[in-house]
Amino acid sequence: MKVDGGFGIAPGNIEDTGALARELEEAGYDGIFTAETSHDPFFPVLLAAQTTTRAELGTGIAVAFARSPMNLANIGYDLQLFTKGRFVLGLGSQIQAHITKRFSMPWSHPAARMRELVLAMRAIWGCWNEGTKLDFRGDFYTHTLMTPFFNPGPNPYGVPKVFLAAVGEKMTEVAGEVCDGIICHGFTTERYLKEVTLPALARGAARSGRDASTIEVSLPAFVVTGSNEEEMAASAKGTRQQIAFYGSTPAYRPVLELHGWGDLQTELNGLSKEGKWEEMGELITDDILSAFAVVAEPRQLAAGIADRFAGAVSRLSFYAPYKSDPDTWLAVLADLKAT
Repeated sequence: MKVDGGFGIAPGNIEDTGALARELEEAGYDGIFTAETSHDPFFPVLLAAQTTTRAELGTGIAVAFARSPMNLANIGYDLQLFTKGRFVLGLGSQIQAHITKRFSMPWSHPAARMRELVLAMRAIWGCWNEGTKLDFRGDFYTHTLMTPFFNPGPNPYGVPKVFLAAVGEKMTEVAGEVCDGIICHGFTTERYLKEVTLPALARGAARSGRDASTIEVSLPAFVVTGSNEEEMAASAKGTRQQIAFYGSTPAYRPVLELHGWGDLQTELNGLSKEGKWEEMGELITDDILSAFAVVAEPRQLAAGIADRFAGAVSRLSFYAPYKSDPDTWLAVLADLKAT
């Protein structure tokens, strides 16, 4: 199991971004990923490429529908070249309100659109790398013009891996059909992963004649830990609130329904509209917490993670929505490497 770390634009001093990436690589992380939140998701990868040599560098995630296939193909090509073959293009759909109101881009049939976007991007890469004629005609995207002036030619490092973030079965099937990996949402239980996500991934892979075992499964796993009762209680509280926040979102209701907790989503959604964030976290019982998070003392975390996800997840990151000692995660990383 690969273990990934996260980074972004360093607060206050952008020059620290590359140094942070180097520290993560030296600590032993296999991959270093950035997210599209308050800053561009690609620029940190460029900085990290200058200070690292081994770790994979990627986005987890960049918003796909905020960009065109041609735009993403160019970015993916250049970062694959600059990282010397270490780039992972992690994409996500975001929700309709953000696409239409924040990015002012079109929204429709997200799973079908995402499938076509990835195929269009691969057609563009095929034109550049293999010299095939660019003639992609779909329901959402059309790319039929590529002159020598705009063609960068073959990339010596090939095309980057393409990962897709997915929760629902339709988007998961798209990941299995046209992508190299899936980025599961942190709001995922072991049962949902094994009973819903992995079978959907296999169905998608079968459509394109691929073996599902070749598709990387990445999971940001909720973990609750601490060196004493006070730290454990604080980390549990922060994780309960994060689980409650995600649980209030209608799109994630199927995860709760699988466990018979569907009514909780309705209750959490109502409280979120009233801004009662504290009360929302209090609805996450110990059973719900333990279903979503690995709860253990630091030196027991690696064993707990392995027991839950070994054989199902190929790369993992720590989802800890609370303050903690960075050395804790280095120790857990070392334990996972030794497991």
